[in-house]
Amino acid sequence: MPTVRVGTVNVASGRTPAGPVLDAAGLEKAVGGLDVDVLAVQEVDAGQPRSRHVDQAAALAAGIGAADWRGAVTVAGTPDPFRSWSPAGPVLRGRHAPGDGPLYGIALLSRLPVLEWSVLDLGAGRARLPVQGPDPRTGRVRWWWFPDEPRAAVAARLGTLTVVATHLSFAPHTAVRQLRRLRRWIAGMPGPVVLAGDLNLPGGLPARLLRATPLVRAPSFPAPAPRVQLDHLLAVGGGLHGADAAATVLPVGDHRALTVTVTPA
Repeated sequence: MPTVRVGTVNVASGRTPAGPVLDAAGLEKAVGGLDVDVLAVQEVDAGQPRSRHVDQAAALAAGIGAADWRGAVTVAGTPDPFRSWSPAGPVLRGRHAPGDGPLYGIALLSRLPVLEWSVLDLGAGRARLPVQGPDPRTGRVRWWWFPDEPRAAVAARLGTLTVVATHLSFAPHTAVRQLRRLRRWIAGMPGPVVLAGDLNLPGGLPARLLRATPLVRAPSFPAPAPRVQLDHLLAVGGGLHGADAAATVLPVGDHRALTVTVTPA
């Protein structure tokens, strides 16, 4: 297995820390300095009015020079507190599948040849998340209760290494259930596996539940002054060593990007 640099970042539908949404060129530039071979991305829009109708997975793939990528679409419509959207699949789409939307989900981007892509439906929980934002009818800022959306995982088999990207529920009990389902899925994969994503579970908990090895130990949220590690890069199974781990503030998203170089142990 060659040395592979793996990363993960939650791009918050392309929003910058100051609030405005980046266009396609801005997204490319935002991740261009990461220099990763494989990047897991969460909260990715395609054809959404709120993000300038940009196919964000395609723009981010161009930014890192990815030869191949897949988006796992989990929502058709725009996530909102009114449940005006509908579950979508998850459906895998790539550079040959137009991002006609509005669509929302996660993506996995690779500069290395991918031998096989696969996707796992992780379902949704019943919890609701309190979020403060403007009322579209009055413009006044108020609290909303956002329903949990469907979650998924997408895997890319790169020779003897497999990278799995995911974004788990904001409800801890649902995220734990989803992580256990991921553990069973990963157990059937050949060779070592790196799980990458916003797991919405803090610190060392995901590694303990997966019986995995943390490759990066660093707080990642919120990006400007992180207090907790919600984003993770985990080696599942033996055979991997991590080096040069980093947590980087990007001009996009509200989480820090985590990156690490993995080599055979």
